[in-house]
Amino acid sequence: MIFSSSLLENAVNEFAKLPGIGKKTALRLVLHLIKQDVQDVAGFSNAIATLREEIKFCSRCHNIADKDLCNICSNTMRKQEMICVVENIRDVIAIESTQQFNGVYHVLGGIISPLDGVGPDQLQIDSLIKRISKENISEIIFALNPNIQGDTTIYYIGKKLKSYPVKITTIARGIAFGGELGGFDLERPLDVGIVRTVWMTLDELKATRPRHRSPLILQCCEDYLAGCRYPLELIRHYDVS
Repeated sequence: MIFSSSLLENAVNEFAKLPGIGKKTALRLVLHLIKQDVQDVAGFSNAIATLREEIKFCSRCHNIADKDLCNICSNTMRKQEMICVVENIRDVIAIESTQQFNGVYHVLGGIISPLDGVGPDQLQIDSLIKRISKENISEIIFALNPNIQGDTTIYYIGKKLKSYPVKITTIARGIAFGGELGGFDLERPLDVGIVRTVWMTLDELKATRPRHRSPLILQCCEDYLAGCRYPLELIRHYDVS
């Protein structure tokens, strides 16, 4: 890509450093900014600079915050005795968007993955144990990915919590939830066994039924098209231990 201006080229190169942004998309964004008022562009750049300089991480749950404690941890109306353990900050945003959880969170900053060089010492596990030892916590809810790494992390933390009188639960699996598509991350690896994403019609799904991982795939699609919707209150946890 040849540029007639070094200023334009530098701006495009900086935008292209963002995840999921290629040179063409970066050029489109930069050209859009050029067409905007100088004050609007200045406000945009100032917001980014201020974010990076002043953003903090909650000293309690490690979520993004403006102060020492995030808005969730400092909210006395939330159930402080119930902690939802998540992998990253995006998970907090996703769960909060459902408006169905009224407890607090603990962001691990990742999951245990020896193949990727991520061990327990690199995660916020010790701070979680300290929270439970000092606070009156009654329940820990794990909302981690249902894969080997997520299960390994749950197992490891579960062993650490054996001596504490807290109830340990995980979010339900095998239940289909409606959602919104997020941005495509070129650097994020696909789960094991997934080769690519394919958009299919209902008839195409029916024709490829033998290749489905589970009969729930077709059933969930048919239920959705039939207008089946249920509130999250339908889900209940029963401790049989």
